[in-house]
Amino acid sequence: MITDLVQIKRLGEQKRAENERFRRHLKTYRFVERKLRQMAIETEEQIDCLQCANCCKVATARLNERDVEKLARYLRLPVTRFLRDYTEESEEEGLILKRDAQSGCVFLAGNECTVYDARPGSCENFPHLTGGAGSLQSRMWQFIDRACYCPIVYNTLEQWKVETEFSPTAK
Repeated sequence: MITDLVQIKRLGEQKRAENERFRRHLKTYRFVERKLRQMAIETEEQIDCLQCANCCKVATARLNERDVEKLARYLRLPVTRFLRDYTEESEEEGLILKRDAQSGCVFLAGNECTVYDARPGSCENFPHLTGGAGSLQSRMWQFIDRACYCPIVYNTLEQWKVETEFSPTAK
């Protein structure tokens, strides 16, 4: 199990093309999604996210209307003030939590989320290996990038490759 973030970044980038081929492989390979989900759960149980928090430092947190209302209520702020002070519009992703290039998410303190009890759904469900919108294959495109910063995603993909008999050298 690899958890060193420098190594995860290096290996994730090195395996980017391989992971894209793996995504295509999953579209043609017959597999039991329940088994792959169980493997992801077992990997998640072995890694302490509080030791890492890299997702909060690297990834953006997309917000929907329910997230905005929940966070504003949690912070005891009017929605308009919450939107002004804690969110920004991303061209690619829509409404997201503000970020700082150095420390990541505006609500990250050290490796802990200061709004954990009211965190957005995109954070609550991260890394989306065991569930999310659409099938596993339709979510695979997200995992290629996440394998470069999340130890859970990187290690799970490597296990899935073995389980599905994926050949890294096959084109």
